[in-house]
Amino acid sequence: MAKTGKARAHTNIALIKYWGKADEALIIPMNNSISLTLDKFYTETRATFDAAFTKDTFFLNGEEANEKETQKISAYLDLVRERAGTELKARIDSTNFVPTAAGLASSASAFAALAAACNEALDMGLSNQDLSRLARRGSGSACRSIFGGFAEWEKGHDDASSYSHPIDADHWEDELSMIFVVINNRSKKVKSRTGMSLTRNTSRFYQYWLDHVEADIAEAEAAIQEKDFKRLGEVLEANGLRMHATNLGAQPPFTYLVADSYEAMSLVHECREAGIPAYFTMDAGPNVKVLVQKKDQQAVIDKLTSYFAPEQIIASDIGIGIEILDEEDAL
Repeated sequence: MAKTGKARAHTNIALIKYWGKADEALIIPMNNSISLTLDKFYTETRATFDAAFTKDTFFLNGEEANEKETQKISAYLDLVRERAGTELKARIDSTNFVPTAAGLASSASAFAALAAACNEALDMGLSNQDLSRLARRGSGSACRSIFGGFAEWEKGHDDASSYSHPIDADHWEDELSMIFVVINNRSKKVKSRTGMSLTRNTSRFYQYWLDHVEADIAEAEAAIQEKDFKRLGEVLEANGLRMHATNLGAQPPFTYLVADSYEAMSLVHECREAGIPAYFTMDAGPNVKVLVQKKDQQAVIDKLTSYFAPEQIIASDIGIGIEILDEEDAL
């Protein structure tokens, strides 16, 4: 008899970044990080385990995935099977509602949804903390997508101690919005995993980054508790720029930013000069994300579209955590 579970998870944006792993195999980061989960971008996944299956299969957006992608999912399912005490093979059906153009890695929502669907299908009874640990083994940032709103990933020192937890903001996140400035969606010359490793191992600036992250975490946490938008914006902006600076100190040096990335940053500065609080951050890519208060969202969009095309601007509210879907919910 088939065992099935379905779940939805949203992707997230790191406000205080993690950059570099202390343990590549277990995906344990060098530092803590803080994120915001997003409403607009998510993944829905159905996991079906059945004794009749002779191998794992993986379908993405309705099409069977290639061998390399399927092997990655199967390796992750081995971790699930070990935890659940089963040898059942599975069929995974996953649908991404994460536009490629947004420059958002869908791996965070994908592995969070997969972990939750497997937990449901196999009656594993995992807590959200345990789910966070399990999702982390697929993609580091996935451990934060278990939770809605603000979340902090505790770096830990082993598999048991590295997980995320929600940060209670008394619904302040309902007043916030994230605007994406899509610069381009071309493949990166330096993949995120490669960039992390190269920077950690060779950058002259990397220790400076590590020396300041704990202070950034404390500052961001205080700003969230006090609902101080300016304080949060200033620390997330500084943290993002400091992360990107580490890449320039790597051997060889590299950067993810392009001319239009700097133009977007300049427009955000102009918003602040005009009395509209807005703060930018960038992940391992050229696209710029702008944190704003909902009441200022349209004004910031208007400023950004003075240079960028309207289709390059995507706005999202703040999202919720893991959702378990009923059988009739369509993927």
